[in-house]
Amino acid sequence: MTKYKDQILKLTPLQYKVTQESATERPFNNEFNDEYREGIYLDIVSKEVLFSSLDKFDGHCGWPSFTKPINKEQIIEKADYSLTRARIEVRSIDADSHLGHVFDDGPDGNLRYCINSASLEFVPKEELIERGFEKYLELFEK
Repeated sequence: MTKYKDQILKLTPLQYKVTQESATERPFNNEFNDEYREGIYLDIVSKEVLFSSLDKFDGHCGWPSFTKPINKEQIIEKADYSLTRARIEVRSIDADSHLGHVFDDGPDGNLRYCINSASLEFVPKEELIERGFEKYLELFEK
């Protein structure tokens, strides 16, 4: 198994199916589709920082949607031919967790990273310092 064996063993059955078997959770019935607090989103397995609430929008698809990752180097995009049409799968770089897919139909000509809530952990802005993510506070300074 991977270097994240212990973390993988702690996943819920849904988190395991999504991150390790590339499943897709049900739309609209997930933890973060309607989450609007300021904060950051981590890979549920590796705790890699992936997305910011500042880049989250309502994609009307039933899953959390983001225009971009915080750091493009933290994700891998690869061709996915599992359905009748090709898509671009999004995976985390370190844990190789399946996150979701990216599409070119985001707002204002941007991308839409359509991400499974089950692959994410949300850290609210108010908890960034205590959780060791203080460097991301600057994202929320206006």
